[in-house]
Amino acid sequence: MDFGLVLQTDPPASRVIELMQRAEANGFTHGWTFDSAVLWQEPFVIYSQILANTRTLTVGPMVTNPGTRTWEVTASTFATLNDMYGNRTVCGIGRGDSAMRVAGRKPNTLARISDAMKVIRALARGDEADLGGTVIKFPWVRPGAELPVWMAAYGPKALKMTGEEADGFILQLADLYLTEYMVKTVKDAAADAGRDPDDVKICVAAPAYITEDDSPEALAHARDQCRWFGGMVGNHVADLVTKYGEHSAAVPDELTDYIKAREGYDYAHHGRADNPDTAFVPDEIIDRFCLIGPAERHIEKLNALRALGVDQFAVYDMHDAQEATIDAYGKKVIPGANGQ
Repeated sequence: MDFGLVLQTDPPASRVIELMQRAEANGFTHGWTFDSAVLWQEPFVIYSQILANTRTLTVGPMVTNPGTRTWEVTASTFATLNDMYGNRTVCGIGRGDSAMRVAGRKPNTLARISDAMKVIRALARGDEADLGGTVIKFPWVRPGAELPVWMAAYGPKALKMTGEEADGFILQLADLYLTEYMVKTVKDAAADAGRDPDDVKICVAAPAYITEDDSPEALAHARDQCRWFGGMVGNHVADLVTKYGEHSAAVPDELTDYIKAREGYDYAHHGRADNPDTAFVPDEIIDRFCLIGPAERHIEKLNALRALGVDQFAVYDMHDAQEATIDAYGKKVIPGANGQ
């Protein structure tokens, strides 16, 4: 199993770069960041420095969207980084929850994401692409350039489209039941589209917090540090409930039931451990969606995720133990999960 580190691009950018270097030294293969231009610093500028200061780490956004940048600009940025540092980027893409809403716009439609994925992937590898009637091609992209495009999804239509069109699936939760359900949906859609399901890489992303033991006090602190994640996921779940209703055969109750007490969301605290809008998230959801507890618990859950077809686990590292989590994963969890 591969391992990724997910960070927000809070200033100073030098700290983001240092944490990514630390992750690579501890056996992580991927470095991901949020991409929301109003809330955080510009990730693609920072990617250039991460790539320059690491040897093999693959970097990309979790996730960008097709609404805040024109598609040829996004493709050119990825292609430039790959030309400078080798094919060491991946394009994670989604609807643009925070990036679009904070700027006063609605998240992107699936049709727009579909069109953007095709254009961005084609241009970044040097092929022609149609920008609404104008066919363009980057003349400077060298042979062998590649850009995998991984799509973030929760709802039934998005999962289906991921299986049909994306190179990878980003699932932002680590619940075993929901992972099995959603991975199967994506893989089945890939097979129905005539693709090899194994060609669609599966990345589960969630907060991880290592505790010294499994005492009630230690677990309570870990849960409080990760409670923000249930609120972040809840934004997407609320959209699904609005579209499909509270109880629908299209969306499992295991995903939607917990947001009944949700009252609102302020993006000023998005993805932060001190988010005051996530008090509604119960401990049960944190235990299901995240990885908390001693290292042995993490290894156990990671083995279960691997058995469900997960190729990469990406650690959301937004809490009060960033370095300690990276180091503990490097020393205990990654070797333990990979049988080393």
